[in-house]
Amino acid sequence: MASELKGSLGVETKLIEGSRGIFDVKVDGKLVYSKDETHKFPDRGEVSGLIQGR
Repeated sequence: MASELKGSLGVETKLIEGSRGIFDVKVDGKLVYSKDETHKFPDRGEVSGLIQGR
């Protein structure tokens, strides 16, 4: 995921470890994607598309 975002958007990412299998993607503090809400890990390119469509 980190390399995909770096390649497609040119951004650096930061992993914040948590618990309960939560996978959230936030941009400037705003939630862009939540595995907890969708009940699935994002498909390749899905998060990049959501960020670009903001």
